[in-house]
Amino acid sequence: MYKNLFVASLFATTLLSGIANAETLKVALASEPTAIDPHYHDLTPNNALAAHIFEGLTRQDEMQKLHPALAETWENDGKNKWTFKLREGVTFSDGTPFTADDVIFTFCRTLKNETAVAGSFADITANFASVEAPDAKTVVITTKVPEPLLATFMGTVSILSSSIVNHDKLSFDPANNCGVTGAWPVVGDFNDGKLAIGTGPYKLKSYVRGSAIDLERNDKYWGAQEPWEGVRFLPVPNAGPRLAGLLAGDYDVIENPAARDLARIKDDKRFAATITPTTRVIYYQLDVAREESPFVKAANGKNPLQDVRVREAMSLAIDRNAIISRLMDGAAEQAGEYLPKGMFGTLPNPPELRYDPAEAKKLLAEAGYPDGFQLTLSSTNDRYINDSQITQAVAQYLNQVGIKADVDAMTRALYFPRRSKKEFSVAIGGWASTSGEASSFLRQWPASPNEAGTLGGSNYGGYKNEAFDKLIYEAVETMDDNKRSELLQEATKVVTKDYAFIPLHFESAVWAYKAGIAFTGRSDQFTLAMSAKPAK
Repeated sequence: MYKNLFVASLFATTLLSGIANAETLKVALASEPTAIDPHYHDLTPNNALAAHIFEGLTRQDEMQKLHPALAETWENDGKNKWTFKLREGVTFSDGTPFTADDVIFTFCRTLKNETAVAGSFADITANFASVEAPDAKTVVITTKVPEPLLATFMGTVSILSSSIVNHDKLSFDPANNCGVTGAWPVVGDFNDGKLAIGTGPYKLKSYVRGSAIDLERNDKYWGAQEPWEGVRFLPVPNAGPRLAGLLAGDYDVIENPAARDLARIKDDKRFAATITPTTRVIYYQLDVAREESPFVKAANGKNPLQDVRVREAMSLAIDRNAIISRLMDGAAEQAGEYLPKGMFGTLPNPPELRYDPAEAKKLLAEAGYPDGFQLTLSSTNDRYINDSQITQAVAQYLNQVGIKADVDAMTRALYFPRRSKKEFSVAIGGWASTSGEASSFLRQWPASPNEAGTLGGSNYGGYKNEAFDKLIYEAVETMDDNKRSELLQEATKVVTKDYAFIPLHFESAVWAYKAGIAFTGRSDQFTLAMSAKPAK
């Protein structure tokens, strides 16, 4: 399944010579992490940075295959009980031994994190009925409802040291503060490095937002020592300066060079490049719940986005193939659903979303909008590949069928908090499956929020379909893989017909680097120093 989908497809000639200043790896990022706090916001740049400093109980490799990390083994009783055996001989970067208390503290902190964006990671731990530690190297988790993917999710929750807070005996009792007697840490407490204490291969040296993030090798790391004494991440949001810096020798690795520049890199023996297809779907989320939506204006005073015919018309108005060929330079794949074909729970024959402006105009007229309406598309301009350009193109396509569309593009630092407050009418999104199955998107975005906070955490558009909810609620609790896959396929059929989420394409991740480096691309789009090794 993964073998055909996720394979690095482009390599230039690699020189055997070393690279200058091999002691420090310099990486130019297209999208800067927004915090050192690993629980602040569940975003790919943040999670990738966290993976250098912190670890979870499990981890995924470049093909999203699950491996042991801080837990050496785990087992499930077929229902709600999971037992994790923790790795022996692990210490945090400050020398403190790693124990089950740190795991309990971490789970509590995700539920007591007042600065988290959109409840990041609490959607996992909110399902915990109890967490017990029979001994210092065993953690037993009992979930409120069955969670077939818990071992996978445990790779996304970075374990913190309980030494960063004052506490008495720790217990998983969020209602009574879990035994913590001092203040719970907030996002700003991590940026100076004092609380950024992890078990990962690197530790934080300095963090200057907008300038650079410097890491140094963690000599207390339990695993194999990394070849780089230091790593410097530099935010360079524009593709041109990133490429120019690589060519000038300022950077060793860069994210997302423009696809049109790949031939130039390939033909230069000083450099190499890797393209890796990913699970990240780029889509638009529509406000379908409110009678009056903030950035929609129609002559009849209604919210046209509540009519499925209008939503389908918007999808039909978009020429996805043109966006892929002209804006993405072919480094993307059209999306008919929310996970690439062939992965767990996807449709055997996903629909190809047509480009048919004539049909779009017809549907708009049938819905009572022959002259269209006014609409603003909200977008990031520094998060996804060509995000603002894509949104400008979509706006032009909508204008061609009579929908008077404007674009409001902003930095992700402004965009994500506003989106979580439901301030937009049509909002761009980009979601990469951390689990490798269709439930990843379906449980987070279109599901109606549940009281526990484990589903529907990002349903900002207020989508609700009882048939879909019945399917997804059952699917996420189904331990039998075959049955769960069938339920996810049926749920996908329902939600795609409603067009409350309009998919465009799946991104491909691209890295370029000096030929003295061997670099492994990842399907989750994580840019890791651990993926870069001096070429032999």
